[in-house]
Amino acid sequence: MSPFQALNLPNGQTIGNRIAKAAMEENLANTEQVPDEALFRLYQAWAEGEAGLLLTGNVMIDRRAMTGPGGVALEDERHLERFRQWASVGRAGGAHFWVQLNHPGRQTMANLGQQALAPSAVALDLGQFSKMFAEPKPMTEDDIQEVIRRFASSAALAEKAGFTGVQIHAAHGYLLSQFLSPLTNRRTDQWGGSLENRARLLLSVVEAVRQAVSPQFCVSVKLNSADFQRGGFDAEDARQVIQWLNEQAIDLLELSGGSYEAPAMQGEARDGRTLAREAYFLEMAGELASVARMPVMVTGGIRRLAIVEHVLDSGLAMAGIGTALAVEPHLVKHWREGQDSHPQLPPIRWKRKPLVALASMAVVKFQLHRLSRGRKTRPEVSALWALILDQLYIGKRTRQYRQAMGK
Repeated sequence: MSPFQALNLPNGQTIGNRIAKAAMEENLANTEQVPDEALFRLYQAWAEGEAGLLLTGNVMIDRRAMTGPGGVALEDERHLERFRQWASVGRAGGAHFWVQLNHPGRQTMANLGQQALAPSAVALDLGQFSKMFAEPKPMTEDDIQEVIRRFASSAALAEKAGFTGVQIHAAHGYLLSQFLSPLTNRRTDQWGGSLENRARLLLSVVEAVRQAVSPQFCVSVKLNSADFQRGGFDAEDARQVIQWLNEQAIDLLELSGGSYEAPAMQGEARDGRTLAREAYFLEMAGELASVARMPVMVTGGIRRLAIVEHVLDSGLAMAGIGTALAVEPHLVKHWREGQDSHPQLPPIRWKRKPLVALASMAVVKFQLHRLSRGRKTRPEVSALWALILDQLYIGKRTRQYRQAMGK
C-alpha cells in the first residue's frame, strides 16, 4: 500500500496520507503553560512537512500534574485563543491536528512540588534516580472521577479551539497505563484487581470524552502493546483491552510500548521478536491489530520510507514517526518528492540506562528547540552537551513553574 493513500476513519473523517507526526515531549509552553510563538514555529515546520496527521506532545488535563515544567495544560477557556492559533498553524497544510491528552500519575517530577497521584502507593524504581520522582498517593474515588471529568472537559475545549481530534494517552507508564498494570495498580476496589477492573478507568475516560465532543471529532487512544516489565501489562492484556475498545467509538488506535522504568519507546528494551533497528513494536502490533476493528497505527523508531511501506503491508493503517521528524521536519514531503532520506541521531552508548534515556530525550528536545527558533536542526550534537542544556532549561522552567503555582 502506498504511504500517500488516504485513510478513511470510522467517524467519516479522512486523513490525507498514512504517516503521522507522533507525539514528542516539547516542554515549550510559556510560563502560563500555554502555547505561544515557540510552539507555533515548531508546528509550522511540521505543517509544511506534509504528514497526514500531527499529534501534539503531552497536553495535560491538570496544571498541578505535569510531565515537565514547560508543558502545555488545557483546563479551561482562559487562553483558548492561543490554542486556536496553535490549531490554525497545525492545520494550515491540510493535516489533521489532534491534541494528546495526558495525566502523569506517579511519573511526576519531585522538584515540581506537587503531590503525585496514582492508583496505588507504588513509587518509580529507577535506582539512584528514583528520588527524582514524587512519592505517589493512592487516588480516592473523588480523584478518579475528577480525572474522568478533566479528560472530557479538555477534549471539548480542544474541539472548541479548532483541533480535529484528541488522543487519550494510556501508554508509556502514565496514569491510565498505571491503572492497567498489575505492578502499579494494587487496588482492591472496582478500579483494581482483575484486568476488567484495571481497564475501567481507560474505558470510562474514552466514554466520557466521546460524549463530550461531536461525532465528527476524532477520538484516538494510545496503548502499550506491552510494558516490557516482568509481571506487568503484556500483549495478552493489550489484546483484551483492544477488544473492549472495539465497543467504543474509537477512530484510531496507536500502539507503542514501555515506560520510564523500561523505556522501550526509545528502543532500549525491544521485544526479541521485532525488527532489530526500526519499527521495533511492529510484529507485536501486527498481531494485536488483527483483533482491532478500528485503524491501528504503530510508532517507534521508523525513519525510512521502506519501513513505512513494510508497516502498511503488515496490515497496519498508519505509521507514526517521532525522532526522524524532529531531525527532518519536511521528511514526508521529501519522500513524496522522491528523495531517499532517512534521518537519524547517533547512538548513545553510555552504560547507565536511566542516563541514556534522559540524554536521548535531551538530544531530541535540542532539535525541537532549534526548530522552535526557526533554526536548522543539528543531529550531530553531543549527547552530553544536549543533556546539560536540557537540565539547565528544566531547572529554569521548574523555578518559573513553582513560582507561578505558589510553591
